[in-house]
Amino acid sequence: MSFKKLKFNAKKAAAVAITSFAVLSASNALADKAHDHEPFRCAPGETYYMNVMLSGVEYWFPVYEMFKEAAKSMGCETSYTGTPEYDVNKQLSTFEQVLAKKPAGILVHPMNPDPFIEPINRAAKMGIPSVTFAADSPNSDRVSFITSDNYEEGKYAADAVAEDMGGKGEYAVLENPGQDNHDRRVSAFVARMEEKWPDMKLVSRAVSNSDVTKAYNAVMTMAQAHPKLGAVFMPEATSALGAAQAAKELGGNIRVMNADVNGKILDMIKAGEVFGAVNPNQGMQGYMGFMLLYMAAHPELIDPMNDYKSSGKNPMAVPFVDNGFAIVTKDNASDFYWDKYLAKRGTKGINE
Repeated sequence: MSFKKLKFNAKKAAAVAITSFAVLSASNALADKAHDHEPFRCAPGETYYMNVMLSGVEYWFPVYEMFKEAAKSMGCETSYTGTPEYDVNKQLSTFEQVLAKKPAGILVHPMNPDPFIEPINRAAKMGIPSVTFAADSPNSDRVSFITSDNYEEGKYAADAVAEDMGGKGEYAVLENPGQDNHDRRVSAFVARMEEKWPDMKLVSRAVSNSDVTKAYNAVMTMAQAHPKLGAVFMPEATSALGAAQAAKELGGNIRVMNADVNGKILDMIKAGEVFGAVNPNQGMQGYMGFMLLYMAAHPELIDPMNDYKSSGKNPMAVPFVDNGFAIVTKDNASDFYWDKYLAKRGTKGINE
């Protein structure tokens, strides 16, 4: 299969460049005695939290690894929190538990946008900034949002599948309605097919909610109703495990394309059981996520020429940073294994 190389557009690259410039500018102030403490150096016990849903999902681990790395370089402490269940109310409960500890800041992946508006806003009033990553709560008072471009991910996935099918055939999608980044990936995939590949026909869609069994059953049902089904796309890796197993049992003619990877998905890609995956740059997401959060927690480092004082807004305002993504195929799958990454770094992982 053929894949196009990923390119940043100028606008997104500029966002990253502006953020990097702010980091460097603040670092140059280390000798400035006017500050109460050294910029980019945490006070004893200063702790930053990362909060996620489905805390056992491997996707988060490299994000947290680089979150810790950035924090360690500045003498800061970190903690990983979340819920093992796909339940927004349970994630909200863990977010509240974090707030009770009065952290310096929270890097949060909100399962759904709207339920997080009030707690993020309340945290801001408490002087605790939030930075969202991978999924957003855009109407909240979060200071920044870092992610890969979910629309581009969906487009690249659609092009890869359609090209391999010769631009003609039937496809389906699995989805997790209400999760912002997943919705964007699916809508972009379908829109790209309609726009560029008019002979690709969407014949079915089903809700899997990151559940292996639901995904397996859904693909089995889809294939029975549509014997010519040639591909199925899903916005995350857990559903792909079930979809790939179903596709294998059905003869291996259904291309399974997903977003995100884990060890099992990588094994399946190398074995030809999963067609391919789009995978965000998790390490950059965690590292830059921490840098954004630290600056948000220390707005005294930044004095922009705008209305931040009169408006009461945090002067560290970078609405969006694109951390980039990769296309994972048989050719490069070996570079994405979590255990190999940890061995290379000489660390123990999420619980270290």
